[in-house]
Amino acid sequence: MPDATLRIFRGEGAAGGQAVDYKVPIAPGMVVLDALHYIQGHLAPDLAVRWNCKAAKCGSCSAEVNGRPRLTCKTRVDSLPMDQPIIVMPMKSFPRIKDLVTDVSWNYAVNKKIPAFRPQQNTDWKISQIDVDRVQEFRKCIECFLCQDVCHVLREHDDKKKFGGPRFFVRVAGLELHPLDALNRTALLKDDLGIGLCNITKCCTEVCPEDIHITDNAIIPLKERVVDQFYDPLTMLFRKVLGK
Repeated sequence: MPDATLRIFRGEGAAGGQAVDYKVPIAPGMVVLDALHYIQGHLAPDLAVRWNCKAAKCGSCSAEVNGRPRLTCKTRVDSLPMDQPIIVMPMKSFPRIKDLVTDVSWNYAVNKKIPAFRPQQNTDWKISQIDVDRVQEFRKCIECFLCQDVCHVLREHDDKKKFGGPRFFVRVAGLELHPLDALNRTALLKDDLGIGLCNITKCCTEVCPEDIHITDNAIIPLKERVVDQFYDPLTMLFRKVLGK
């Protein structure tokens, strides 16, 4: 197979940087992460790349390949146009640390805002299979943060103080839609996580490597709960009557 040219962002911090081209010999079945490892081993040992399992389960190797947020360990080189450079950039929605490594610590701060599962008291712990399947979908998230990277509220507007992002709507959905959970997190969704800012473009669903239906199965049901609790006219009337 012919060599491929990888055009990789090189730079440290927010001070800028530049794209550098590297020629990489391509082997059958090679993924972009393999090519990055070749560059580290033979051409640029100081190239900063975050990775761990190389099995599309740790979520560590997220980057933007030819402008699309992807796992580099799951992106085959032969699936990309070989007659032009393969452009590898760090995730745009998060501050750069060095080269392809970004600071995703903000996500963990958001995660701390979400109350954990609280089981109902004195209940029968029997759950129907349909409820198990529904919640299990959200448990597949590997926290690659590709959905966070592609979300326009974070990517274009940088509204991290107002918006939690699709990954954490998935987490809340896994709790709120559990039939035995006793908490109500709709106020958190409305006020702290800013679910109303999401305009359901489904871009997060499109990039999810675990094929979680983020928009249809997590965000829309949560939006409906917020609307029912805070904007339904009958509910608002009862609150005025009851003084709540």
